[in-house]
Amino acid sequence: MRVRVGQVWVDAVGFEEALDRIEQLVGAGAGGMVFTPNVDHVVVADRDERLRAAYGRVSLSLADGQPIVWASALLGHQVAKVSGSDLFEPLMRRAARRGVRVFLLGASPEVAAEATRRLQGEMGVQVCGADSRQVGIEPLPDEPELARAIRSAQTELLVVCLGAPKAELFLDRVRDQIAPAVGVCLGASLDFYTGRILRAPRWMQRSGLEWLFRLAREPRRLARRYLIDDPAFLGILLRTLRLPRHQRLLDG
Repeated sequence: MRVRVGQVWVDAVGFEEALDRIEQLVGAGAGGMVFTPNVDHVVVADRDERLRAAYGRVSLSLADGQPIVWASALLGHQVAKVSGSDLFEPLMRRAARRGVRVFLLGASPEVAAEATRRLQGEMGVQVCGADSRQVGIEPLPDEPELARAIRSAQTELLVVCLGAPKAELFLDRVRDQIAPAVGVCLGASLDFYTGRILRAPRWMQRSGLEWLFRLAREPRRLARRYLIDDPAFLGILLRTLRLPRHQRLLDG
């Protein structure tokens, strides 16, 4: 089952099924993209045709925030919350067991190096590469070089830890160039994993207040997103609710 929230379709899969689906994508050897939409994704996709198109090609779309879960229930079928940051370590453990070659993209060079050391030493993950260069909303001059580096490393699973929508747009642009790698957008997972950034307490995550914790820690960077842009989500949700049921729910 898939649920439409604005211009974004979200898959109704549980946590373990999400891991299974990613593992199947990697095993199939045909590439693919996994996104983890939250309120901000829905708001941006409503006005940005490029992000809408990327979501139209995504292999798996997982509800990253509690508001998406609540919205899906109103729309007719409640999805499970499968946060990208929660997914990271279990996914890496599976990759280690299967001998999957993992490439890390994002975070600072120091964080990427620390994450690589820990993943290899503590889990036995085959980290075949790590890169901290920036990507853009539009292609940057070194994007072809980055795509070649990912492919040359014989990457099977690309973990993209960059901000939205840059991560999703980048992955959509290079998906054919890096195939058969499967790209998974996991936000700040490397920073959380290494302890550089603290996550909100579990009770705040469950109650949909993780955004408030992040805003309190990074007000200058996040105030516009959370206080000015994201309230548009309510209007998008109301607009989606007015659609016929068959236009907001999709079997399969």
